[in-house]
Amino acid sequence: MADLSSIIKAYDVRGVVPDQWDEAVARSIGAAFAEFVHGDSGATSVVTAHDMRESSVPLSRAFAEGVISRGLDVVEAGLGSTDMLYFAAGSLDIPGAMFTASHNPAKYNGIKMCRAGAAPIGQDSGLAQIRASAEADAYDRDPGRVGSVTQRDVIHEYAAHLRTLVDLSGIRPLKVVVDAGNGMGGHTVPVVLADLPLEVVPMYFELDGSFPNHEANPLDPANLVDLQAAVREHGADIGLAFDGDADRVFVIDERGEPVSPSAVTALVAVRELAKGHGTTIIHNLITSKAVPEIVREHGGEPVRTRVGHSFIKAEMARTDAVFGGEHSAHYYFRDFWRADTGMLAAMHVLAALGEQSGTLSELTAAYSRYAASGEINSTVDDAAARTADVRAAFADQPGTTVDELDGLTVELADGAWFNLRASNTEPLLRLNVEAPDEARMIELRDQVLGMVRA
Repeated sequence: MADLSSIIKAYDVRGVVPDQWDEAVARSIGAAFAEFVHGDSGATSVVTAHDMRESSVPLSRAFAEGVISRGLDVVEAGLGSTDMLYFAAGSLDIPGAMFTASHNPAKYNGIKMCRAGAAPIGQDSGLAQIRASAEADAYDRDPGRVGSVTQRDVIHEYAAHLRTLVDLSGIRPLKVVVDAGNGMGGHTVPVVLADLPLEVVPMYFELDGSFPNHEANPLDPANLVDLQAAVREHGADIGLAFDGDADRVFVIDERGEPVSPSAVTALVAVRELAKGHGTTIIHNLITSKAVPEIVREHGGEPVRTRVGHSFIKAEMARTDAVFGGEHSAHYYFRDFWRADTGMLAAMHVLAALGEQSGTLSELTAAYSRYAASGEINSTVDDAAARTADVRAAFADQPGTTVDELDGLTVELADGAWFNLRASNTEPLLRLNVEAPDEARMIELRDQVLGMVRA
């Protein structure tokens, strides 16, 4: 029995190659995945795709060997973004596996797995079972055959589908700087945004899993600096930054200033509500209070969830929500099999900007109502004890409400609020603060951090 607990996480497989996992482990996980999806839904084939990391091709091929050893066929979609893999799993209606470590450094790799129709597989929805089978690497069922491997190029089908969901052909001309961070946006953006009224200024489109220019993690402000400077230098209307596997997108306005993912969530929500195909919008509990307010103002019904894609996708399925957004810049669409796609979110922002004459900062000002801290991490010895101390300090204040849907959320009488969540994998507490103005946000932020870091 192998022990794969260090690499099979809450939502996916992730670890250092070859120290924590290699082709032999990938082969075992492939066999376990095939056995799981066959037993779960009778699946007879799976689709795979991979990012540009040096280890991605050998790992994905070893995984395919495991799959075919259990009698299932493999459709290799080849090089692509994570949302392209979700498109393949959705449009072909077969389970899928994407080989990527997203925004992690070059030495990492991973697998994001899904059921047919791009339905998520997480720790409580199959991943624990896949791990147990991969650790044992032994099966009673005789598959009766060895599966086959075929190749299928789906990137043009993926692009065509996105363009049916957001029509950019009639917008005014826009200059767009795109920072792909040497990740998969450099592969997908030229196909999806071709022959549109867009002048695309490419940055770091060369596929390079060593990430020579900066980490492909736009959540870190340091990785946006080059894009911000380029937007100003080129006099661009907008900047877009994709993470390594291009399932997330961050937006920069014409001044070179970041647009809050909460503002993007609200903007896209309004556009989806305007279609008249549904009223439910999902948002996680660390998005701005402006999101549910704006959703209600446009006739929608906001539903608040825990942080994390498996919770968002499950709630979208339960409520038949048309759209969901997270402050980490993951955006989920019912029209895209409830999966997250940075590209489709970017297209919505481009459409909203190009359908009117104002600047992006003017457009998004209506969706940005409060001052937010962003996520602040603190290393602590005892996350539970520090959280309990913070709860005790605030819980009895007049007009204060407390909930523990995901960590500790405290809303104060003056409209300011904060959320304090423990990391699942590290000795960290994550703090998000929002308030009616900057001064109050800083005051509350420093007060809570003082207690967390005491």
